[in-house]
Amino acid sequence: MAQDRTRALVALTVAGMVWGLTVPLSKVALGWLEPLGLGVARFAVAAPLLALLAHRGLRRAVTPAAIGWGALFYGVVMGVQNLGIERTSITHAALIVGTVPALVALTALALGRATAGVMAWLGFGAALVGVAFVAGSGGEASLAGDALVLGSSALSALFIVAQPRVLAGRDPVAVTAVQMAAGALLLAPLALLFEGAALGTPAQAEVVALVGLIGVGSVLPFALYAYGQTRVTAEVAGAFVNLEPLVGAAAGALVFQEPFGPAQGLGAAAILLGVGLSTMRPRAARRRERFA
Repeated sequence: MAQDRTRALVALTVAGMVWGLTVPLSKVALGWLEPLGLGVARFAVAAPLLALLAHRGLRRAVTPAAIGWGALFYGVVMGVQNLGIERTSITHAALIVGTVPALVALTALALGRATAGVMAWLGFGAALVGVAFVAGSGGEASLAGDALVLGSSALSALFIVAQPRVLAGRDPVAVTAVQMAAGALLLAPLALLFEGAALGTPAQAEVVALVGLIGVGSVLPFALYAYGQTRVTAEVAGAFVNLEPLVGAAAGALVFQEPFGPAQGLGAAAILLGVGLSTMRPRAARRRERFA
């Protein structure tokens, strides 16, 4: 059990860090593809790759719950997130994702599945304050874009809380393949309806960004995250999403030269404080986990 938990935490850590690259990669790829079309391209290719890796578990993974939650997360959530990323800065989008752990805890509380302690709740509050500073500061961003990213984060929280039951007794990689396929199928007609099928000639950087988004940003982290979710609570899994904004914000500031002023620095510090507090486990929970 202890070894399984350690592997799960490592998988969640890698997933969170790799996810930090998806916002800047998406920003570059959106120079070629429209937001919904980017979601289709990303998951229509990633889903078959994951299906090949987990073909033995595919039949059991095809359930109404997996399809429904996959359509919501990989379709609606990622579509809305891409719309937001198109309208706001990389730094804002990456740091606003820092609301996810707090939203996961609130969702779990509302559903009667809460396990977070007092220190964790203080951390969630600090992270939310930090997000408010970041979203309210200047830079190449918009409130509409920030709101779309925040809305996608709220839906992500629902998915994270529901996912352990969807994964129970099933191959997490196979379930992820089914869910990505459901998301791509939902997005495809919407992309054709609202964005059309015409494509321009991409720049080399845009092609590289799309390939990276599919391989490094989709196949690897989502499969690892699903694996981790089978072995820890939703709130623990949600805390690792905070690694995404840290990497994404660093990429926005260092690679894309996005402004990172005092207000954003204060917000980032509050999010970092929130990360530390929200991952602290209550003493009783640590005791149970030690002897589990």
